Amino acid sequence: MVLAKGSPEVLGIGPAMIIDCHTHIFPDEVRRDRDHFCQKESVFSSVYQNPKAKMIGAEELIASMDETGIDQSVICGFPWSETELCALHNQYLINSALRYPNRLVPFLLLHFSDPEWSAKELKEGIENGAKGVGEIALYDREMTLQDIETMKPIFREMEQRKIPLLLHTNEHLGHSYPGKGTTPLEIFYQVALTFPSLPILLAHWGGGLPFYELMPEVAEAMKNVYYDTAASPFLYSKKIYRIAKEIVGIERILFGSDFPLVSPKRYFQELEESELSLEDRQKILGLNFLEILQSAKYF
Repeated sequence: MVLAKGSPEVLGIGPAMIIDCHTHIFPDEVRRDRDHFCQKESVFSSVYQNPKAKMIGAEELIASMDETGIDQSVICGFPWSETELCALHNQYLINSALRYPNRLVPFLLLHFSDPEWSAKELKEGIENGAKGVGEIALYDREMTLQDIETMKPIFREMEQRKIPLLLHTNEHLGHSYPGKGTTPLEIFYQVALTFPSLPILLAHWGGGLPFYELMPEVAEAMKNVYYDTAASPFLYSKKIYRIAKEIVGIERILFGSDFPLVSPKRYFQELEESELSLEDRQKILGLNFLEILQSAKYF
């Protein structure tokens, strides 16, 4: 067998399980008629009106996983402003996981403006195989303390059962790009304070929040918060891995590619050059996230 350049085996990562905790797939109808959904949803249009913004289905994700040696991927949708579209996307995620058992791990879309619908969607989704919630993102406005209060009963239930919550975060400095939100980092800190036992996954290195964990009171509040690496090659130097390990500990760093935005091979190469040990790389690439899933108590 000839191993592809950039594969886990070539880079000395295998044979430990590799789990990508952050990918996105879209229903067939959305991919077929992008323009229709851009006209229907301004938030969707702000991210996907450019035809170069990639959208893929389950089959393309599985093909990439096979090529790059990824065992499992968390599949996320898009944070639509209408619950009907969230439900459509959730159903596609559930159906995709049923078609590819043991490969795809569905996370559900919930809606801050409709907690009653969200509670029902969570219960039904978990009963049908969903393993978490997210990626929750607010691209057109800031997340507020009122949003946290509205979702408190749902997040309390998730906290009791240790069902993971994936939140979109981003840095507030640097270059602009589609989907760069404006929610202050203090809000995500408040989520961690309000739900101290909830496994919270902050995408994109938490928008820089790991650096605040040099403050002891912040580190204490964030002890059940994890940081994924999604889009890291576009945002940070590869030194981020070593620095984040020193600040928050290797156990709270999760490999997420944001595929199809970035190929997993980019992360494998950066990890190889990061000066982390093989054991540390294996934890980031799957073992840490596996522990989160194994700790959850589903309905």
